[in-house]
Amino acid sequence: MIILAIKTDQPQAFIALYNDNQELASHRWEAGKRLAESLHQTIKDLLQKVDSNWQDIDGVVGYSGPGSFTGLRIGLTAANTLAYAQNIPIVGEGGDEDWLLRGIERLENGQNDTQIVPEYGADPHITAPKH
Repeated sequence: MIILAIKTDQPQAFIALYNDNQELASHRWEAGKRLAESLHQTIKDLLQKVDSNWQDIDGVVGYSGPGSFTGLRIGLTAANTLAYAQNIPIVGEGGDEDWLLRGIERLENGQNDTQIVPEYGADPHITAPKH
């Protein structure tokens, strides 16, 4: 079971591919304000690194938060869209550094959240338009 992990709660984004609890490949990069531009290509490059493609992904683990409003929104939108489009299970985990292990275990146990809802950890800071 090839699992894609996505964590985009901070300016430094992280993605990884796992198979049977073993990391096949991972990548961290300073995505910052270019996360929306770089995420899909970075996943594609990582898949190519292990001679795989989008259709080889059997499940997705997404970091649900807390973290950056925009970072979580972009990463989880990509994760949710991929899972929906390919009809594969997706689970969200947040909090401490064990999020990924918990997520992989949940997928291997047949769990599926259907979609991940972000847990921002605070109310979003939305600026009112100036008149």
